Amino acid sequence: MNYLDFILFPFYVALFYFIFSARRKNYTDPVLKHYHKQGFWIKIVAVMAFTFFNTMISVGDSFLLFFTEGSHMCHMILKDASQIKWLYLPSIDYDQTLLKNPNNMGYLKGENNYMIVRITAILSFLSFQKYLILNLFFSMLSFSGVWRLYRFFYEQYPHLHKQLAIAILYLPTFVFWSSGILKDPICTGALGWLTYALYESFYKKKDLLKNFVIIFISGYLLYVIKVYILISYVPFFFLFLVLKNVDLIKSRIMRIVFVAGLIVVAITMFTTVMSQLAGTLGAYGGNDVTKNISIYQKAYAEQEDVGSSFSLGVEYDGSVQSLIKIAPAAVIATLFRPFLWESKKISTLFSSIESMFIMFFTLSVLYKAGPVNFIRSIAKDPTVLYCLLFALLFALFVGATTANFGTLVRYKIPCMPFYVAAMFIIQDRIKKKNSLAVGKTM
Repeated sequence: MNYLDFILFPFYVALFYFIFSARRKNYTDPVLKHYHKQGFWIKIVAVMAFTFFNTMISVGDSFLLFFTEGSHMCHMILKDASQIKWLYLPSIDYDQTLLKNPNNMGYLKGENNYMIVRITAILSFLSFQKYLILNLFFSMLSFSGVWRLYRFFYEQYPHLHKQLAIAILYLPTFVFWSSGILKDPICTGALGWLTYALYESFYKKKDLLKNFVIIFISGYLLYVIKVYILISYVPFFFLFLVLKNVDLIKSRIMRIVFVAGLIVVAITMFTTVMSQLAGTLGAYGGNDVTKNISIYQKAYAEQEDVGSSFSLGVEYDGSVQSLIKIAPAAVIATLFRPFLWESKKISTLFSSIESMFIMFFTLSVLYKAGPVNFIRSIAKDPTVLYCLLFALLFALFVGATTANFGTLVRYKIPCMPFYVAAMFIIQDRIKKKNSLAVGKTM
């Protein structure tokens, strides 16, 4: 970075503020106006924090890989217009001798990494190839979709606007890791747009053509960048759409059978796709997802940075039975780790504090509801059911395949808003039930 980044930054912030404020004028609900404006400024602060962290504290892929190669691709195109072919050719065709940093050799062979470089190169034409400005673009792309996700939940639970804002707009690690040049901002933005477009199309039957275009674009981005998000999310969201229309399945038994069958289908799809797409979660490969998990964990154990590595405390031998045994530890690792005493770096310290609060919040909701009412609250609310099923399946595979806290705090963010929102909704249902019980006894 240089002084030009800081000179240009206020002008680009003003530009995005004008764009979003123009959109905000269409809202008649003052609550939406309030949170939209607040969410925007939170993202601006997060961009500055992300940029400082990735240039001064822990330089990683955001700067060394995606920005370096993306801005370099933009520079090549400006010098020679024929180089524009690299924006549409597949990653496997990219000439590795053109890399700006030879240490990035091999990383752009994967279409998921190459897509982020493509997007960075395109946005570099609009940002003078400045890192801070590019982080702002990525952050705003994420915010546009995350805001749609907030609106989706708000339409169903308007009285929980504060709680939903905490889960979706304020969650620290979610906001931070979706505020710079990484895969996460594109994926979180695409997930939000996909959710809202599916809801508008298949439930509200509105703006079908526009929403189908949004579904295609957001679905394609998720498929290319992190397909496991798409595979673990879409089946359970369709479960929500079906259960939301109570007339489709009136029988309780049929609902149970349908939900159980969909869980089996979702897990089968997830494991099949993950087995065929080697390296999607990082570095593991092969033809068997359970064996890949074992290989990936061993690779982390051999790394020099043992301070960030962790164990699930369960021996894993690569079998399906072992995967079932490891499931509770994997889910707990994703949702609640790193624990406070496990954080040895500033990059994981804030995540561990957040995880501690989420764990205590979960225990509080479970204690106040009791096991039976807790399960009933999940079963009776289609939104809670789909959010938790997605969060738990996603947490299982992220926790099982990630043995490094630095990676874990980033990989887990797509499921965290859904998990926290589900806890707030359950808490609200229990409060209402307790209030009714008190009213009857008086």
